[in-house]
Amino acid sequence: MKSTYTITGMHCAGCVRTVEEAIRSLDGVQAVNVALEDETATVESDHELDLSELKRAVQKAGDYQLKEPGETSPGAGPGPSAAESEASEPPESLYPLFLIVGYILGTVLLIAFTTGEWSLAPMMRHFMAGFFLVFSFFKLLDLSGFVTAYRGYDLLAMRSVSWAYVYPFVELTLGIAYLIDFIPVLTNLVTLFIMTIGAIGVLKALLDKRRIRCACLGTALNLPMTKVTLVEDVTMAAMAAGMLIMIWS
Repeated sequence: MKSTYTITGMHCAGCVRTVEEAIRSLDGVQAVNVALEDETATVESDHELDLSELKRAVQKAGDYQLKEPGETSPGAGPGPSAAESEASEPPESLYPLFLIVGYILGTVLLIAFTTGEWSLAPMMRHFMAGFFLVFSFFKLLDLSGFVTAYRGYDLLAMRSVSWAYVYPFVELTLGIAYLIDFIPVLTNLVTLFIMTIGAIGVLKALLDKRRIRCACLGTALNLPMTKVTLVEDVTMAAMAAGMLIMIWS
């Protein structure tokens, strides 16, 4: 038998895969087709599936909700239309990313001006400290939303939801480490690794021409996945590699 349900909370192709896997894991399910644009899941099964069991499976997979067509949350009025839901989302724009990076760079220059220390190494360290501290802050504003978006393209997060949840705290730790100059070799090696992996995931998403949301600033800002995101990851990896060369030379 075939049934169709409404799925809310999906943002990208990674969400689609996650929801499909969650539903497919239930006994009796023969086929699942999840449509991102329509926010629907069509399920074929050899018997009538328990709706509460379906809901639990989808909710356990992430920040998603499964409903029968026309169903609303208890005590809620009619849900918003598709146009209203789209309007409630902030418009796609790279301006916030450029603005934040500009603020961080400006702060680095002010520190150099007031201290008189214009050497490249401390300026790079201060920039990376500001970058990780600010970017981790935005991710932690909506941790579950970040995890959902991040798993849509990051190679490690696709394989481990635990890594997706831990990642913002890794960035926070790196920000503090750069700020206090804690074990520079280790700090830069970790940065080089995670930024390289991130760049590969972004590159793959761009080559696949997938239109997905960039999770670098969490979900508070609606950043599209573009070449700018790739440049961001590659630049941070290059800065970490450059600092390692400075340390070892």
